[in-house]
Amino acid sequence: MSFLEKEFGLKDRVAVLLGGGGGLGSAIAEGFGKAGADVIVTDISRGKAERVAAKLRAEDLKVEPLEVDALDQESLERVCRTILEKHGRIDVLLCAVGGNLPAATTSEETSFFDLQRDALERVIDLNLFGGAILPAQVFGRHMVGNPSGGSMLFISSINAFRPLTRIAGYSAAKAAVSNFTQWLAVHLAREYSPKLRVNALAPGFFLTEQNRYLLLEKDGQTATPRGEQIKKHTPMGRFGDPKDLIGAALWLASDASRFVTGIVVPVDGGFSAYSGV
Repeated sequence: MSFLEKEFGLKDRVAVLLGGGGGLGSAIAEGFGKAGADVIVTDISRGKAERVAAKLRAEDLKVEPLEVDALDQESLERVCRTILEKHGRIDVLLCAVGGNLPAATTSEETSFFDLQRDALERVIDLNLFGGAILPAQVFGRHMVGNPSGGSMLFISSINAFRPLTRIAGYSAAKAAVSNFTQWLAVHLAREYSPKLRVNALAPGFFLTEQNRYLLLEKDGQTATPRGEQIKKHTPMGRFGDPKDLIGAALWLASDASRFVTGIVVPVDGGFSAYSGV
């Protein structure tokens, strides 16, 4: 085994991806599979999970699909039992569950004062509880016993560093994910195992189904005024591609980051570093 394979590889490790049927999750699943992991792709949509698994199996990767509702603790526990019965352990947990809702977004038609509480609550539930707290409770209960430790990865957002206009609920939820990442990293290291690490990725502006309506016009090609503004404030001058997350995710999942816990890594083309002047 080469130095890079030993440090950054995931050979024979069991990696569980929640929300693995989405654009970001499926890209990271591919990266984990190519690094040698046994990948379990889970999604609330069985069809999405199966399509991702079929695509990656065609590349001779070890991938299996499972259906799960990350906001349903019983569903999470059922999937966790299924994985443990087959594999005996979980080494990597990546939570890519999240997103925004148009109903929780201000616009020319909807002011902040008119946003409905239930829409804001759904966004916070999805990103904070479904994307971090509940999976950490269910899967973490078993990961703390791993002799070799493991890695939990959450998906925060650049919005956690610099709140953006229009998306109040999403920005608040992702800020909470970042804070929870730090809290859980300290808690698990001090109370259970210093080898079980917790970190997060903070993507910048990646084109996904959730934000496409904000960044692209109806033709699917032309950037909206908001999209153009974002690109102008991104030093690298483009939106992110889901595969741009693979390198950082592999680093945080592998032994290469064995002394790294409690951090939130921006993957944003320089957006968070640019003051605008």
